[in-house]
Order: sequence, then C-alpha cells, then structure tokens
Amino acid sequence: MAVLHAIAEVALAKATIYDPTGLTTARIAVIALLVGAAALWSALDAWLRRADAGRTWFIASLVAGPVSGVLYVIGRAVFVDRTGAEELWPAISGGAAFTALLVLVPAGLGLFVGGRLKRPAEPAKRPRPTPRPRAAED
Repeated sequence: MAVLHAIAEVALAKATIYDPTGLTTARIAVIALLVGAAALWSALDAWLRRADAGRTWFIASLVAGPVSGVLYVIGRAVFVDRTGAEELWPAISGGAAFTALLVLVPAGLGLFVGGRLKRPAEPAKRPRPTPRPRAAED
C-alpha cells in the first residue's frame, strides 16, 4: 500500500508541472483509486478468513504512512523536481497521517463487508470407494 500511495503522489506531482490548477478531478480519482484498493484488498482478506486480518491492516496503515512519505520524497526528487531533504519531515508527519487514514478507514470498511460475505459452497466430496478385500488364495 505504501508503494501504491507513493506512486500516486509522485504521478500527481508530475502532472502538476503541466497543469498546476486543473487537477481537482485527477486528485479525486487518485484518492478514490487508493481507497478502493485498500477496501477491496481488505475485503478479500476478510472473505478468505485470514487470521488476524484486522491487526494486519492496522499495522499496515501505520507502516504505510511513513514509508510512503519517504518513497514520495525520493520519487519526487528523482522524477519531478529534485526535491531536497527539507521535504522529508512534512511528508513523514502530515502526509503519513493522511496516508495512514487512507489505508485504515477503507480497510476497516472492507474487513466489515468482507467478513459478512458468504463464501461459495465447496463442491461435495464424493467418498472414496473402499477397496474390496482380496480373497485369500490357498
């Protein structure tokens, strides 16, 4: 999730160079994509009945925040405008909190919905035929 968030932020930063004022629709679409990815992935985890899915997604949101902030600064420095280390602290603090919420809230919703979905019935297994005992040859 951290890599997905970082890629989205770097892409938006790159697009801002070409159209600094007209990216409202693009920002909304990117946030919807990120929210949908977290919700769908967590719903799948809940539907598959993964053990400790809630704890996993909570930890994932805490890790995704700072990691995506660091990756965003690196990606922006390499691909966009040679951003320096002075952008690291705002990305790790405020950006990380926003990213953590963008992972945690939809993941909670996905876990709730996915946990209530019924899994498809497994096909009934046919019993194996029991082998017939061999006649004793004397």
